[in-house]
Amino acid sequence: MAQTLAGYWNVLKDVTFMLFIGACILMSVVYIQLYTTLGVYLRDTHGVSEQAYGYLMSINATAVVLLQIPIARRIARYRPMIMMALGTLLYAVGFGMYGLVSSYILFVVAMFIITVGEMVVMPTSQALVAKMSPKDMRGRYMAVFGFGWTIPQAIGPLLAGLIMDNADPRWVWYAAGLLGLVGAAAFALLQRRAKQPAEKAEGGPSD
Repeated sequence: MAQTLAGYWNVLKDVTFMLFIGACILMSVVYIQLYTTLGVYLRDTHGVSEQAYGYLMSINATAVVLLQIPIARRIARYRPMIMMALGTLLYAVGFGMYGLVSSYILFVVAMFIITVGEMVVMPTSQALVAKMSPKDMRGRYMAVFGFGWTIPQAIGPLLAGLIMDNADPRWVWYAAGLLGLVGAAAFALLQRRAKQPAEKAEGGPSD
């Protein structure tokens, strides 16, 4: 048990990885609203039926089946942290739209934007964890990454519910858009952080 805890302590001391987990938590608090708060919001605020919400989720699933592999191949050539920033930015736009628009066709557009962000983020994040972790500690790194998804699943719906019960429900989506922007900026800064050591090693600029 002591050796196991010591192994996890080594993961927690990896500053870059823990900053990455922090950015993932921000992103996940936004993303989890797709499966918790969104259906209630659309029904209660815009009168969207359960069937119509089901169509939105079907669009999400169908797009993933049809486009995940082509998108994954295309983004593989780019820097992973930048792709994480791009995917999180798409989350910010898509979820933020739900607080700004009121027509069903625009709900569909927002869902498609979110789904593209999902197809960018999901494979990239898992590949990043594998890349950032030492081979002999990959399981521990993956476990901490998984725990980073558990926290948003616990607090995301709670915070959204408090807002919906005590304020204008649209503020859930304004807040989601803002958190998404902060998360995207965090991933972009992490790319810069990862780039600096390489520049110093090569004798390049270190600003």
